[in-house]
Amino acid sequence: MPDELITLDSQLAPMELLLEADPAVEKIRRYLKKGTCYAFKRNGKIIAACVVNNLWCKRTEIKNISVKKEFRNKGIGKALIKSVINKCKEDGIKKIVLGTGNSSINQIAFYQKCGFRIKTVWKDFFLKNYKEKIMENGIQCVDMIRFEIKISRRK
Repeated sequence: MPDELITLDSQLAPMELLLEADPAVEKIRRYLKKGTCYAFKRNGKIIAACVVNNLWCKRTEIKNISVKKEFRNKGIGKALIKSVINKCKEDGIKKIVLGTGNSSINQIAFYQKCGFRIKTVWKDFFLKNYKEKIMENGIQCVDMIRFEIKISRRK
């Protein structure tokens, strides 16, 4: 398994890796300014990263999560999500939200396996917020599927 969870300054965030999850550089830069970038390293190299933005009322949002291709399907992403959830528990966060595209079949399954539940659908989100057409799995990414998980501190 990778080393412990580390926090990266926004200038040290692995942009190439984050771009695999969100194709808009300007959007990534914007949420990096408002959030915290967590990462896992292996042999001194970043293999997975996640950006978390603080919102309001003990709630936070995962804006981006990505695992290097050669490390996918090995439990790294799930370990990163669990580490972020534990960090949020320590910080008194009660709810984590996130969104992904309707065409992101693997990510939709992944988030549910991590304990997230579908909360809402934001119709036409990707049509309104991205200049370029996004295609995944032969499906146009149009709507954002919003997930949440409620967390509590256990003693």
